[in-house]
Amino acid sequence: MENYQIISNQVEQFKRLREDVTRVMMMYQFALNELETKIEILREEFQLLHDYNPIEHTKSRVKTFDSIIGKIQRKGLPFSLDSIRNGIKDIAGIRITCSFISDIYHIQDMLEKHFDVEIYEAKDYIKNPKPNGYRSLHLIAGVPVVMTTGRELVCVEIQIRTIAMDFWASLEHKIFYKYDEAIPSHLTHELKQAADAANVLDQQMERLHKEITIIKEKQNHDEGDEFTKLILSQVGQSQLRLPPIIEQELSQNLNGHSKG
Repeated sequence: MENYQIISNQVEQFKRLREDVTRVMMMYQFALNELETKIEILREEFQLLHDYNPIEHTKSRVKTFDSIIGKIQRKGLPFSLDSIRNGIKDIAGIRITCSFISDIYHIQDMLEKHFDVEIYEAKDYIKNPKPNGYRSLHLIAGVPVVMTTGRELVCVEIQIRTIAMDFWASLEHKIFYKYDEAIPSHLTHELKQAADAANVLDQQMERLHKEITIIKEKQNHDEGDEFTKLILSQVGQSQLRLPPIIEQELSQNLNGHSKG
């Protein structure tokens, strides 16, 4: 009878934990929704102001209850809500895939300075790749969520990587999914070579991107010079006069571009 009561209490405790976790999971989902909205604002602002979108796509997920329990067991943590909230930092996660390496750090900077997100931890596997060649920027961030109980900072893991990094990581995961044995050394070597090749491609595309950006900027300056000359010539040939301050500004811009 005593054993039955113990088991019954454990089952009841597990049920309560599941209900509590379900409520907390809603909060993690709200945090992801909030972060995705911020990222969409960032994407649209870049497109509008710079005619350029640094974000290729995003993917988010909230861990399942079974996955959370499994991680608690692997970490040897007690079955409690505090263990889940304080011991597991990747319950909610979002992956941002960028075009170029420079975009990764630009997005990190924007999140930190302009989007009311508190960065608790940063692991830069781009500058310091893992031994197998894995590259990505990992951030643990507090995302503000307003609930009926008040405002809370909810922990979200943010991974930011390029298309090439994501390609390598996704295929590496598929190749070794549920493979529990030690990876043979020759495969480890080939895997690292593939990661290095992806990085070489990233570096090359970054260089090409910077070079074409410089060419575009020069082209835009030249077009601006021609437009300014056209305005000044039209004004000179007509009876109309521009306000002195505007005419002076146009002349200064034209002279400045000519010197450059």
